[in-house]
Amino acid sequence: MNLREFIIDNIYENLRLDLFLSKVFEDKSRSYLQKIIEDKNVLVNDKVKKSNYKLKRNDKVTVDIPELEELIVEPENIDLDILYEDSDVIVINKHQGMVVHPAPGNYSGTLVNALLYHCKDLSGINGVIRPGIVHRIDKDTSGILVIAKNDNSHRKLAEQLKEHSMKREYIALVEGVIKEDKGTVDKPIGRHPKERIKMAIVDGGRRAVTHYEVIERFEKNTLIKCILETGRTHQIRVHMAYIGHPLVGDPVYGYKKQKFNLEGQMLHAKKLGFIHPSKGEYIEFESEIPDYFHQVLKKLSK
Repeated sequence: MNLREFIIDNIYENLRLDLFLSKVFEDKSRSYLQKIIEDKNVLVNDKVKKSNYKLKRNDKVTVDIPELEELIVEPENIDLDILYEDSDVIVINKHQGMVVHPAPGNYSGTLVNALLYHCKDLSGINGVIRPGIVHRIDKDTSGILVIAKNDNSHRKLAEQLKEHSMKREYIALVEGVIKEDKGTVDKPIGRHPKERIKMAIVDGGRRAVTHYEVIERFEKNTLIKCILETGRTHQIRVHMAYIGHPLVGDPVYGYKKQKFNLEGQMLHAKKLGFIHPSKGEYIEFESEIPDYFHQVLKKLSK
């Protein structure tokens, strides 16, 4: 364990515990810090507190950062659908079912394993588990991702994500018929208070904005285009479920009874646009929806 102790002064007074930790441990994600709070590795005045605890002046905050296991991620000869590649970036069309990076219990068969085999140089900003990974899409979401091949590219792409200037457009099939032609969901997303595998609309969550537009209406479903203004975990899935139109096939936020034999939610990252990190020019990529998506739409059209 890596033990650290802090005494709260007036600068951090009334700040949430998890926000305070994110300021003093800048290299750690907020979700990771919330997890170690939940795991009772963080004490305030020698007592366990929740992430939303508001700090008081002279509070003593004790933090035990667990030692990370040394992990070796092996390169694997896995086919990649590469849309574009140069010395700075690789743009990949990820198929449904592929995990982006290794995680506990899932250290092989990921996009990162395939990337390590394909190229020698990847950005090291996110460490050995997530080399080059600037942004992610869920395992059962297909579509376009950009990967950084060096740290300079990674920083510039991450800045575009932070400023919401990277264009990310998705195609989704949802349950029910959406009446309005377009709309926006602006609701904060955070970890579900009771079910850790789920995200939810929660007070104090991170701001999340999804714009959607109807492409086609069917008898009991709607095909929509979604444009992300922010990029929170499960954002489109949570927002569409919130307005009463969960994604078809979504095993977490969707209907329990599924009418199609699907491996996961019908969501495809169709379009990605960004300023090239070294050329300074805007480039945009588009991929067709996969076959399984086409087959479902064909059935609905009949």
